[in-house]
Amino acid sequence: MISILTGDIVNSRKSKDTLWLKLLKEVLEGFGTSPKKWQIYRGDSFQLEITSVEEALKVALKIKAKMKSSVNIDVRIGIGIGKKEFNATKITESNGEAFVNSGFAFDNYLKKQNLAIKTPWSALDEELNIAFDLALLTIDSWTINSAEVFSISLEKENATQNEIANILGITQGRVSERQKRAGLEPIMKLEKRFRKLINQKINN
Repeated sequence: MISILTGDIVNSRKSKDTLWLKLLKEVLEGFGTSPKKWQIYRGDSFQLEITSVEEALKVALKIKAKMKSSVNIDVRIGIGIGKKEFNATKITESNGEAFVNSGFAFDNYLKKQNLAIKTPWSALDEELNIAFDLALLTIDSWTINSAEVFSISLEKENATQNEIANILGITQGRVSERQKRAGLEPIMKLEKRFRKLINQKINN
C-alpha cells in the first residue's frame, strides 16, 4: 500500500508572481527526489508518492500550510490510497490502484472541497471526507500568520509555545492565539484519528 497525492495550485493563473512554483519545488523536495517520488506537470499540478500511508494527511497539511504561510496561495489535494502495480522512473508514468484513487478524488471530490480522499474502503472515505470538509472550514480561512504558526508547529512537533514565539519574534500569548485561530488542536486530533483508522485497515 502507498499513498499518492495529486494536487494543483488554486488560482495560479491569477498570480503574477511565480514565487509559488519555487516554493512548491522546495516543499516537495522534502519528501524525496524528482521525478521518481514527485513531479510538477501542466505548470501548476503535481503528484507526490508517500510510502508511509498513514502520513498522507500530515503531508497534505504540511504542503497547504507552507504554501499559504509563504506566498498566500492555496493548494487542492486529492489523496489516493491503494496498491502500486507499475513502478516507473517517473511518478507520472507509474500506475496502480493508489494512482487511480488519487485521480478519482482529484477529479470528483475537489469540485466541492480543497482536500479529499479515496481509499479501497468506501465507508472510510465517507467518514474522512466529512471530517476533512469540517476541518476545511478553518483551513480554507487561514491567514498567513495562522498558516505560518501551523506550519512551524507541524515541523517542530515537540517545540513549546515559547520556542515557537522565539522563532517568530512574538510573545507566547500570541503564539497561543494564532494556534487557536489556526485550529491546531482539533486538526491534529483529526490527523491522529486518520493515522489510527488507516493503520487499522492496513493491518486487518
